[in-house]
Amino acid sequence: MKWEKFEEGYSIPVKSWCADCEEGALKQAENLARHPALFGHVALMPDAHQGYGMPIGGVVAVDNAVIPAAVGVDIGCGMIATETDIPAARFADMSFRRAFQEKLKERIPVGEGVSHRVTQNWEGFEEYTANNGMRSNLWPSKLDRMNLGSLGGGNHFIELQKTTALDGNGDPEGGSKVWLMIHSGSRNLGKRIEEHYHKLADKMCTRYHVALADPDLAFLPIEEPDGHHYVTDMFFALRYAKENRRRMMEAMKETLAEFVPEVNFIRTIDIHHNYAAFEEHFGKKVCVHRKGATSAKLDEIGIIPGSMGTASYIVRGLGNPDSFMSCSHGAGRRMSRVAASLNLTVEECDQAMAGIVCERWHSYKGFNRKAKGRLDLSEAPQAYKDIEDVIASELDLVEPLVRLVPLASLKG
Repeated sequence: MKWEKFEEGYSIPVKSWCADCEEGALKQAENLARHPALFGHVALMPDAHQGYGMPIGGVVAVDNAVIPAAVGVDIGCGMIATETDIPAARFADMSFRRAFQEKLKERIPVGEGVSHRVTQNWEGFEEYTANNGMRSNLWPSKLDRMNLGSLGGGNHFIELQKTTALDGNGDPEGGSKVWLMIHSGSRNLGKRIEEHYHKLADKMCTRYHVALADPDLAFLPIEEPDGHHYVTDMFFALRYAKENRRRMMEAMKETLAEFVPEVNFIRTIDIHHNYAAFEEHFGKKVCVHRKGATSAKLDEIGIIPGSMGTASYIVRGLGNPDSFMSCSHGAGRRMSRVAASLNLTVEECDQAMAGIVCERWHSYKGFNRKAKGRLDLSEAPQAYKDIEDVIASELDLVEPLVRLVPLASLKG
């Protein structure tokens, strides 16, 4: 832990693993420290940066309530990674890697608003509909059925990676091997669930004159029907997100087997980093909200990805109680999407991606007028914190086990 802060007006302290916490994220952490339903303290992971209501990279324990914005709109967003026995040398040729990536794009819909052309079958849809009455009119929708097994946009990615020595110098003992990694979530389903329940929470807090430092932190008591329904629907979104990643990973494994028929798949790791879970901490049963944070219980295996062009890590949790047994979910942004597109150059971004198969930069499609007509450089490595610094800041939370660098990176 880097620092702890407790000031007048706080109900609980803020504990941080950030070497340098940006002003916006710190302000949001202070708002959380004044929240009437929080327990223990606010924990900021080393990748923390400003989000909506709660910092991305934040962890809080809530007493018998849920805060929709403290989970976020991409409910169930997370990572899946598969280890193989294929020597990385098999993918030394850039054209071979590009052919692999092009084949993936034929199997997996990639990009914001891009889905399968037909609805996808999954028993989870029927189970939810059978058990949840009128809420089944809200979700799952036809869109959810078409989105299943698709990547989405933003910072979601599919990567072909290779192992390196943990210090980054050379290959690990036994030689460099290929890994497959995907970052994705519940697509539009999680967004609709969060927005629906946030409105209900805001109405409830307004009706009962609940004092909040930020209305985005409106909450629902779990014993109330709306709170109970949020938990049920959140768990459905978590299950959907996991199935979404599983389907994409199966497509990725099938594609790899076409290119390298002798491949063996050794293990698969799958984790969420936008969710709430009922756990016991400091002797109390609480609802832990992890927004852009990963569970890191003792000996739990997790994934901490970097940005495109930089290393990712497979880690082992150390079960540190001060972080509510959590760790970072990635590198974390150091520049907003608009700032990256306005201030970075194509030349420096291309240089950062040298030797890695990737798509070219697309036109900026956001709403900022200054960025109109520019290329969208928001996912370039320079827009993110240094993953090595992030990992170094949380060695009391996790033990790095495997270091991976990208060979091919496919962004949405």
